[in-house]
Amino acid sequence: MPGTNVSPRSDAPSSAPAPARTASSAIASRPTRIGPITLGRLKWVSFTHSCIYAALLVCAFVAGKPEPLTFALGLGHGLLWIGMSLTCIVCARLRIVSLRLAVAVAVLGGIGPFFGSYELVREQRRRPEDAGRAEAVNAL
Repeated sequence: MPGTNVSPRSDAPSSAPAPARTASSAIASRPTRIGPITLGRLKWVSFTHSCIYAALLVCAFVAGKPEPLTFALGLGHGLLWIGMSLTCIVCARLRIVSLRLAVAVAVLGGIGPFFGSYELVREQRRRPEDAGRAEAVNAL
């Protein structure tokens, strides 16, 4: 069209090659916290969720379903699963946690939050220097 300003394409390939990124450098470059959300805090909330779920299983299948307790544990499990799922999905988008961890919590967490707890421990062991730094910040 006449009179239209068209700028040159900025997505043309450059002559300099991009630096190679390995999986370990991508994991190490992830931040470990955003606001109050840290990898360590996610791990402890996941452990709490796993304990509530284990108590729910015992209450429902061994103790004969005592009604107020079964309801309270079921409600706690459901609310924690929703909260952990949303938090892990946001953290995956912000690259605080891996996609594998977010899937383990969001998909498998409803039927067994132990998967998420395992993946959180695994993720934290993969980044020991970041975990130590995050724990030092949490202590403040």
